Amino acid sequence: MILADEEATARLGGKLAHAARPGDVITLSGPLGAGKTALARGLIAALGHEGDVPSPSFAIVQPYDALDPPVWHVDLYRIEEPSEMDELGLDSVGDAVLVVEWPERAAPNTWPEALALSLDVGDDGERILTAKVPPSWKGRWPLR
Repeated sequence: MILADEEATARLGGKLAHAARPGDVITLSGPLGAGKTALARGLIAALGHEGDVPSPSFAIVQPYDALDPPVWHVDLYRIEEPSEMDELGLDSVGDAVLVVEWPERAAPNTWPEALALSLDVGDDGERILTAKVPPSWKGRWPLR
């Protein structure tokens, strides 16, 4: 899928918000500047969050518990070893939607049933999105 710019990437996040269910995990991979945070911001805004959605690069986990469903926005960029994940409490997210940037920093197969989205930047600045869609997303992906 081709996304023309950051705004189109955020709109996709909004569509994703309407398809996501409690307990879903959505992973976002790609280089710096590819639009991972823009997509997460679009999802969080579409669920009703008003105000800024900062990148959780330093906090690592930013919960949005007042949303329905709640969203935990996670950025693993600063994780150096998969063992550091134990301290984050990601095993207790309950019915929240877990949105994880830089999932490759976790141990392999940490989220085997995740909707795995990968973003890259094309020659003209467009975002190129590829998806690995698990069975639990059947009928929800591709987004409409």
